[in-house]
Amino acid sequence: MIDSLRSRVQLADRLKVRPRDVQAMVVGEHGTSEVLLWSSATVGGIPVTDLLGQHGRPVEDIRREVESDIRYANITIIDGTGASQYGIGAVSARLVEAVLRDERAVLPVAAYSSRRKVTLSLSSVLGAGGVQQMHEPIMAPEEQQALAKSAKVLRTAAEQAIAIGTT
Repeated sequence: MIDSLRSRVQLADRLKVRPRDVQAMVVGEHGTSEVLLWSSATVGGIPVTDLLGQHGRPVEDIRREVESDIRYANITIIDGTGASQYGIGAVSARLVEAVLRDERAVLPVAAYSSRRKVTLSLSSVLGAGGVQQMHEPIMAPEEQQALAKSAKVLRTAAEQAIAIGTT
């Protein structure tokens, strides 16, 4: 969820619009293998990539910059303020609110995916019972491949942690 919010801020900044007007989601792990869903990112129903293409720079260059800014935001934030607890606090408060109010809010949060055989972030329905449903958004083929890679990274990390814990 925090990286989805960061993606909206990064895209809004480049497009000169409010972050809440940007619809964009990051799925997979919270880390370097996370997947920004460019194929479904929109502003007012207009694909973000179309809008970025109007800025006189190659869209691929902007995509790489945005993805890097999101993946390494924590480091940048800590270097600038000494800590990153504000974003984490805001996201935590929103999650608690959704659970306590039984909102059934659709948010990009992590839960165990039986299909992917690992815990990762997907589009999830969050309410009083925690994550009540998980859905994989429609993705371009390269996004599907990136999500599969992200899930593999997470499974490998989990297997290594379990192996360390049993030695």
